[in-house]
Amino acid sequence: MRKHNQYSEYSNWQVSALVILRVLIGWHFLYEGVVKVLNPHWSAAGFLNASQGPFANLFKGMASNSGVLEVINFCNQWGLVLIGLSLIVGLLSRWASIGGMVLLFLYYISNPPFIGIEASAVAEGSYLIVNKNLIELFSLLVLYLFPTGNIIGLNRLFASRK
Repeated sequence: MRKHNQYSEYSNWQVSALVILRVLIGWHFLYEGVVKVLNPHWSAAGFLNASQGPFANLFKGMASNSGVLEVINFCNQWGLVLIGLSLIVGLLSRWASIGGMVLLFLYYISNPPFIGIEASAVAEGSYLIVNKNLIELFSLLVLYLFPTGNIIGLNRLFASRK
């Protein structure tokens, strides 16, 4: 009797596309994190101080408190690295997707691409409502809803032991 696999209804192309999306987003997060970790002068202060929109005062307040800023720097750097690694290897990738969505949501609301808000110096391109952070956030939602770590990833090793 053939064991039913919850992913058996997906074609190889569908699974491959989802895994490639997972690895690409993982690489993006990992690289962004490693660059920040390796740069001893990196700080989120510039990004936070450039915040605009309805939550600008909150983010600027975070940047002005050295203790809070130190925690933000650490969480941002290592959060990016761990989320990236998790997505690349397919281990705890649903949790990594949630963590990535939280980070991207915070990036999005710190500088939302709304009418009446000038693009900050850290923005690239011209956006209205939809920007790369929002697109990547919803791509992570797709990966959360269609996890592939149990098919191609380290989650498969742990799932098979059950």
